[in-house]
Amino acid sequence: MEEILEFTQVERDEVGAIRAHLKEVLTPSIQPDDEAMLEDSLRQAIDKGRVYRDVFGLNPILTSLQTAQIAVDEIGLRRDGVVATLLYGCMSEDDFEAETTKNKFGENVTHIVHGLLKIQKLYEKNPVIESENFRNLLLSFAEDMRVILIMIADRVNIMRQIRDTANEEAKHDVSEEASYLYAPLAHKLGLYTLKSELEDLSLKYLEHDAYYMIKDKLNETKRERDTYIDQFINPVKLHLEQAGLKFHIKGRTKSIHSIWQKMKKQKCSFEGIYDLFAIRIIIDSPEDKEKQQCWQAYSIVTDMYQPNPKRLRDWLSVPKSNGYESLHITVLGPGKKWVEVQIRTERMDDIAEHGLAAHWRYKGIKSSGQLDEWLVNIRTALEAGDNLQVMDQFKMSLAPEEVYIFTPKGDLFKFPSDATILDFAYRIHSKVGNTCIGGKINGKAVSMRHQLHSGDTVEVITQSSQTPKHDWLNIVKTTKAKSKIRLALKETQVKDGLYAKEMLERRFRNRKIDYDESTMGHLIKKLGFKEVSDFYKQVADGKLEVNDVIDQYLSMQDHLQNATKDHESRSAENFAFESPTEVLTKETDDILTIDENLKGIDYELAKCCKPIYGDKIFGFVTVSGGIKIHRTNCPNAPDMRRRFGYRIVKARWSGKSSTQFAITLRIIGNDDIGIVSNITNIIAKEENVLMRSININSNDGLFSGNLIVQLEDTTKLQQLMKKLRGVKGVKQVERI
Repeated sequence: MEEILEFTQVERDEVGAIRAHLKEVLTPSIQPDDEAMLEDSLRQAIDKGRVYRDVFGLNPILTSLQTAQIAVDEIGLRRDGVVATLLYGCMSEDDFEAETTKNKFGENVTHIVHGLLKIQKLYEKNPVIESENFRNLLLSFAEDMRVILIMIADRVNIMRQIRDTANEEAKHDVSEEASYLYAPLAHKLGLYTLKSELEDLSLKYLEHDAYYMIKDKLNETKRERDTYIDQFINPVKLHLEQAGLKFHIKGRTKSIHSIWQKMKKQKCSFEGIYDLFAIRIIIDSPEDKEKQQCWQAYSIVTDMYQPNPKRLRDWLSVPKSNGYESLHITVLGPGKKWVEVQIRTERMDDIAEHGLAAHWRYKGIKSSGQLDEWLVNIRTALEAGDNLQVMDQFKMSLAPEEVYIFTPKGDLFKFPSDATILDFAYRIHSKVGNTCIGGKINGKAVSMRHQLHSGDTVEVITQSSQTPKHDWLNIVKTTKAKSKIRLALKETQVKDGLYAKEMLERRFRNRKIDYDESTMGHLIKKLGFKEVSDFYKQVADGKLEVNDVIDQYLSMQDHLQNATKDHESRSAENFAFESPTEVLTKETDDILTIDENLKGIDYELAKCCKPIYGDKIFGFVTVSGGIKIHRTNCPNAPDMRRRFGYRIVKARWSGKSSTQFAITLRIIGNDDIGIVSNITNIIAKEENVLMRSININSNDGLFSGNLIVQLEDTTKLQQLMKKLRGVKGVKQVERI
């Protein structure tokens, strides 16, 4: 038999007082059997030994009641939130029976308790709580706004109760969570009073000396500060009254946590912080005259005291996303001291002080449906009644756009909602992704296609023999994973291509056949491949039989040689030839460096001078913003430099690539029989040089014409031109 929880007399008295208070406040919304059924549920939990004191020695039943009181008095929750809080305090996930809870207390209560228990389960994964991802995971798990509010109220209550605990380690952990997690959540929800309390108590427990140093300093300067505030306020009151405004003014000392943060940021002592307090002018104004009267008060204050225009914060015209409205100004008060003044109305002050609860007293704010926007733009479809009953009908209807995933070590990663195990594997490391064969979700084996869900603990299963496949691009959803897969496929293709090429060349040597790159290029194009790498990949994969490739190569070689012989006895008169194939080029190589060190910039090669690798070049920024690359001796270069010198940028070739460039050669010579054949034979024998077209006209025994060839660089060009000039009968060869 488990040990029964015993109540001290002090605890019994406090439980009775809180019960009476909650009963009084909740009477309009509470149902007849609620109290009896709640008491029965709590009693059963105690009798079965399911309720025991926590690490701080606190009574969980009393703690739940204290949390419920904070949720009611300081946030504005009502019946469903209170019942769920009390049930959650004496229940674990194993004890939770959704159907029973629903029959007793209704669907809303069941929904809230389920959300609280789900979040309790998250903590068992030992997450890194000081991350934005964990904060967002909590929100996506909560499902109902009230779950988050109860968690904040619970943390405020715990922080109030653990002042004298002997468990310093647990106190430290709870305080860090309050600072990193719950205070920011309270801030986003507009619960500024609770947010400040969480921050101050965290500082008190985590940095004891700093907290009490500031607290003592504030106490020492309180009288002086109060005197100065009166000195500042009294003349302002007089002028506001003369203007006919209804208002009240109060001085507000900044929180200890806020002062400490400023001291650290400004690296100064307490005495170096001048804005220790702010003056708040709160106007009792009809809603239709709020802005007018706030700006009227602004005008009065700035007429009396010199304002600092750089410190004006106008959240009146455009409120903060969490609904905060106010006008903040900093003015030079008596004694030449800068003083912050906040101007707002009673309604604005109510929202600023009480955050979410106050929204239900006024018109709701529409939400866009995004997680963060939903959080900070608390939406409601109705204008609430006096007792905030609409709060109990509010649900978070939000389709998750992101999921938050745990690693086995408790680290959190964020993914799109449709991401898969394979996305997760590539997020860990490229090598993990490339060898992924599946994974485990919460210990259960799944395929790499399995979609991730918030809160999952994911493990990747790898196998050294695994390699990326092209269809993996359809499995992954993240850009990062897609790019890593493409890179891996490209690397594999390069390796396969080198292997296939070596194998082909070895077979050629075995059969004593000369291997010619130009002939192979024609064959690859004839076979329908746009990329040489695709051809070699099919050879490597065995989809193309090597012997068949060699046979087709020999046929192509015969065809090209016969095509040359057809023209051997012809003169150059009106000769024209167009290559039946397009030359394979690789346009994606990044071989240019623009403006000293910029790579990856889109550019075009100018058609007027057709630069190729090895030419001296420069870049010219066009009207559309693109860059065209010209040769430095381009016919248009002098005019561009003279008229548009400011649009010239440096450019240089940064590395050799597989790209081939088209250039035009002008040839002049004697029209001898066989001249065309001699020229084309030289080009055919040149490695990595392909002829695109040749057009020659003959007149009075002389020929002239243009020859377009495809080659790699200026070195290859000079070699070709030298050989062409050596052809008998050729008088001039020049590049145009």
